[in-house]
Order: sequence, then structure tokens, then C-alpha cells
Amino acid sequence: MKQIRLKVNGLSHELEVKPWATLLDTLREDLGLTGTKEGCGQGECGACTVLMDGKPVNACLILAMEAQGKEILTIEGLAQGDELHPVQQAFVDIGGMQCGFCTPGMVLSAKALLDEKPEPTDEEIRKGLEGNFCRCTGYTKIIESVRAAVERMKG
Repeated sequence: MKQIRLKVNGLSHELEVKPWATLLDTLREDLGLTGTKEGCGQGECGACTVLMDGKPVNACLILAMEAQGKEILTIEGLAQGDELHPVQQAFVDIGGMQCGFCTPGMVLSAKALLDEKPEPTDEEIRKGLEGNFCRCTGYTKIIESVRAAVERMKG
């Protein structure tokens, strides 16, 4: 077991983890942050996407020890109290989700995209979300949700 310190959603956590423990397992099992989902376990589907230092990463491919000293943001840390982040609210209002399994990773990838490009084109939105797969939608509502979030974030 290894002692590590993680900063997740603005809070510091001291944890003992196995050297091979993934960030995904640590978030879900040790910290109880189950919004991050395991889809494929191979970094192909994006269901486990979290933001590490503001960039989307597949938590299933990152060892928990590699996340030390980094700022980790999960879907649970995106809302401010009861107020959803504009990206989250847009996904709810526009219907950019169906079963919701891929939604946390999709929302975090969209947030990272909008932080970098506040007014992306549809092509840039597609590129920003290309590592996140949804098996329920045709992606139209997802793209519309991100466009709606752009408008919400303008004020």
C-alpha cells in the first residue's frame, strides 16, 4: 500500500492505495464519487472522463499515484451547491442524455472544450467530444446541448 494525497473537487484527501489502483477505482471505491463511470476499462469510451489540471483524461488509464499534485475535477464537483454548471443545465434542458451513463464524461469533456474555446464551431464540438461515446443518442442533442451551454456561459 502507498500513502498518497489527492486533491479532488477542491478537497485534499490522504489515502492508502495499492500501487496499481487506478484513479477511477480510487474515486469510486475510496472516495465514493460514483458519478465517474467505468465503461470499457481501456480508455476507449470516455465514460470515466475526469478533468486533471483542466484537461480531460480517462481515469481508468491513470494510476491514482500519478494524480498526486494534480487538480482533479469529477462531475460531483462541477455544480455549485444546488446550482448546476451551465453545461450540466444545458444537457438537462436540451435532452443531451438518455440513459445518462456517458453523460458525466461527456459534460466534463464539453466543459474542458468551452474553457479552451468559448465559442466553438460544431466541428470543434465534435472534435472536443470525440473520445466520448454514447450508445443511446445520435449525438444531435449532445451537440445542441453544448451549443446551448455556450449561450448560457456568455451570460
